[in-house]
Amino acid sequence: MLRSERVKLLCHLHCHHQLHVSSAAVRIHGDHFRFRFGTADILCPVPSGCETPAYVAVTAAASKNKGRNLVQSLEMLQLLGVSRVVVYKTNCSADVQRVLDHYSEKGLVEVIPWSLSKYLNVSRKASPQQSPGDLHYFGQIPALNDCLYRSMYRSRYVALHDPDELILPQTLLPLLKKKYGADRCYSFENNWIPMEFELPPPKPSALPAVDQWQNVSGVNILAHLYREPFIPSRRKHNAKILVNPRAVFATSVHRVLQPPKSCIWVDRKLEKQLIYEGRLLGYSGHLIPAVNAVLKQTGLLPESA
Repeated sequence: MLRSERVKLLCHLHCHHQLHVSSAAVRIHGDHFRFRFGTADILCPVPSGCETPAYVAVTAAASKNKGRNLVQSLEMLQLLGVSRVVVYKTNCSADVQRVLDHYSEKGLVEVIPWSLSKYLNVSRKASPQQSPGDLHYFGQIPALNDCLYRSMYRSRYVALHDPDELILPQTLLPLLKKKYGADRCYSFENNWIPMEFELPPPKPSALPAVDQWQNVSGVNILAHLYREPFIPSRRKHNAKILVNPRAVFATSVHRVLQPPKSCIWVDRKLEKQLIYEGRLLGYSGHLIPAVNAVLKQTGLLPESA
């Protein structure tokens, strides 16, 4: 919604064969990264005795991912216990589409067409200075909130992060729930691992051989094991969150907006299961065969490789 505009909206709810019209409450999210448009919640009051309206309408009142990287990410997420991945798709290459089709048929991936660029000049970066436009980064914030509400009664927990970021919730969650409670948002330190160069792991560790991946587009995540130092003062702007979707009403990229101050910052000492640096190599024995199988099934890797 255009942040500078004050629009009156009406709610039309059809319930028990009657049409109920009321004023909508509009709440624009505080995180908009200084773009002209921001994510907005439009709230419609439900009339007494109408628990489940048949129809609701709101009217105005006068990844740049490569095929191999996506396969690596989705296979890692499965190894970490993830049962469903929601992908908001703006556009993609033919290779990536084949990968999405494969995992959609498998039941792991749900693809949501996300074509806000048909209606707005969406930015391709996180700030107007980096990439001018009407709305932040392909409409990332409304996508996150859409995912939150789609998952509200389908998933116990939702991790809101990019395909190239990993949190291991499988064994960490019981510890967090015991320490902080179940109906919470958990906020994790986000570490940046540069992709521009490769350094070997400290001896005696060694990188597993994956010569068969050389002709498949993308980056070998197992070859990037060194992270940049974390800057504590940037914590609020450099975190990823894991939420109980029934306990959150509005989210941004790095924090929950409603209810405020609902996220618990997870102490680094507890983050033994976060996947950073050489710890990723511990999954290579399972990850490499799984990635190879999918690359062959999707035709990105020859059967003889």
